[in-house]
Amino acid sequence: MRNYPVDSTEAMARIVALALLADGALDHSEVAALEKHELRENLDLPADTLERVIHEFCNDLMQTARAPNIGQIELDVQLVDHLLDDIQSPELQKKALTAILDIVNADATLNSGEAILISQAMSRWGLELQRVTHIEVRKAKHLSPIDPGQPQLAEA
Repeated sequence: MRNYPVDSTEAMARIVALALLADGALDHSEVAALEKHELRENLDLPADTLERVIHEFCNDLMQTARAPNIGQIELDVQLVDHLLDDIQSPELQKKALTAILDIVNADATLNSGEAILISQAMSRWGLELQRVTHIEVRKAKHLSPIDPGQPQLAEA
């Protein structure tokens, strides 16, 4: 696997490539998410750099990744950790995790490879989803127990 400087545009582009390929293929909706969510602009990734790094990443994968079945590449945990370690800046890590989430959610399905990537990135970088997704976490409401003797209101 190629070495890129820590926190470089190439290292960030490789994280994007990793997210694009986490489910085993380049999906049109995931590629379209790059434009829809303005990910290249948010990550300061020139289009030519992203395209070059995606090609380099694919070439590197063909030489280093396990291939348990024809047409299927399996990334090991150590390799993914190595790639994630190339992003050290907490701010860049937040941006990268946001980009990963936008990419893997683009096709409205989350496969095991994508779920593992998200989990591994969160763990490696010490991030929580609510810090990057702007999800409001509220306290659970305590509901009174249902009394079988009382009539229940039906919601419309």
